[in-house]
Amino acid sequence: QVPLVESGGGLVQAGESLRLSCAASGSIFSSATMGWYRQAPGKQRELVAGITRGGITNYADSVKGRFTISRDNAKNTVYLQLNSLKPEDTAVYSCNARHYLGLWNYWGQGTQVTVSS
Repeated sequence: QVPLVESGGGLVQAGESLRLSCAASGSIFSSATMGWYRQAPGKQRELVAGITRGGITNYADSVKGRFTISRDNAKNTVYLQLNSLKPEDTAVYSCNARHYLGLWNYWGQGTQVTVSS
């Protein structure tokens, strides 16, 4: 069973929006801090946004005010709403689930987001 399944990437124009989803198994989700990372070609992977089990969020400076992370504990799903997209947001976005005590760490398969100017 794949622990994390992502969806929602695609090709959009600058200024448009996308919503990414990451569904996890219940046994993982309830114990995990969830995060979205991205990696653009030739660059290191970076944290975009994270959310704790209690709903505390943090964001990269480059996306503050434009992206919103949320989690639906009933659906075992974390979302990333991407608004006002810019070409520099183009990357593979990956979902991450990290045990709140650091016991395990899972990654999704990644979803491509491409923003044209």
